[in-house]
Amino acid sequence: MPAEWEQHEATWMAWPHFRGDWPGKFETIPWVYAEIIRNLSAHERVELIVTDARSEQRARQTLKLANAFNRNVRFHRWPTNRVWTRDSGCTFVTGQAGPDDWTSKVNRRAGVLRHRRQRGSAPLRAIKWRFNAWAKYPDYRHDEKIGSRMSEAANADEMRAYCGDVRVILEGGSIDVNGTGTLLTTEECLLSKVQERNPGFRRQDYEQIFANYLGIRQVIWLGKGIAGDDTHGHVDDITRFVSAETIVTMIESNRNDKNYPPLQENLRRLKSATGPDGKPFRIVELPMPAPVMFEGRRLPASYGNFYIANGIVLVPVFNDTNDRIALHTLADLFPTRDIIPIYSGDLIWGFGAMHCMTQQQPAVGG
Repeated sequence: MPAEWEQHEATWMAWPHFRGDWPGKFETIPWVYAEIIRNLSAHERVELIVTDARSEQRARQTLKLANAFNRNVRFHRWPTNRVWTRDSGCTFVTGQAGPDDWTSKVNRRAGVLRHRRQRGSAPLRAIKWRFNAWAKYPDYRHDEKIGSRMSEAANADEMRAYCGDVRVILEGGSIDVNGTGTLLTTEECLLSKVQERNPGFRRQDYEQIFANYLGIRQVIWLGKGIAGDDTHGHVDDITRFVSAETIVTMIESNRNDKNYPPLQENLRRLKSATGPDGKPFRIVELPMPAPVMFEGRRLPASYGNFYIANGIVLVPVFNDTNDRIALHTLADLFPTRDIIPIYSGDLIWGFGAMHCMTQQQPAVGG
């Protein structure tokens, strides 16, 4: 699995349509999407999923009014339940071996591999995880099909992930990679009995799955995610790779805040971690914004949910005093990319931001 900062062929997104995800705020959400697409489409193709012809018409109209409609936006009419493509979509991977060689290699390591089809020596492949709406919501029939549809449209070989004879449930937001064989995830998301994705799976099962399907040699296990996270511990809200050797991680300075203990524990684990070469990682701290509340519930507002695209980094901001610190820190870490702040005070009411709504398709050979 390539790192997010490696060259993209495209970014996949789904146009918002489910008003219940943003109670009382939905009217503003398409305009946030338009701003994101305007910036993305200046640097790479945007594969935009719309539920039907009427949804496409509304999206086109909004994008035109926002000066965001251009030939780099391509529509796909597929029904969806929600728009969090990071989690419902496939995970694109690349490789130089032909499918037969790759298949036999994985079969030797994992015992079972399922192919839907093969396309000769095409190096772009799509790992199709099962999706069950974060083991929380009942309506995911359409979203469970999105990964296969993305794979088909991208002309990628689909690989369905198995552990033994069991299909693996996994969301893209639960993992982050550095492109050289190291992966970040949390125990809260993958090993907890709460919102349990794969009953009975152990730490070593996941590590073998990541090795077999993503080329991972090392897994860094963090503890918990942030308060208000609807997914129960996705790592893309708290800790991210920004280079093969550098990790940014969220920090809460208020000792009385419920995020203080888990984020400090994650920091401790990161500082004690080393790469496969035995060298420690460079750890960069990002401050949390002030709590964002909705009807007495805390929302998962975090600068960690940024998205790295060709030439830019999209960063959620919240009209908070720490916005400036987060933007300056990321600008130092990505000197060759433009840092684009996207106001996400309304967007976060849907429990997600930039990274949750996007899924990168790596450029072949890029």
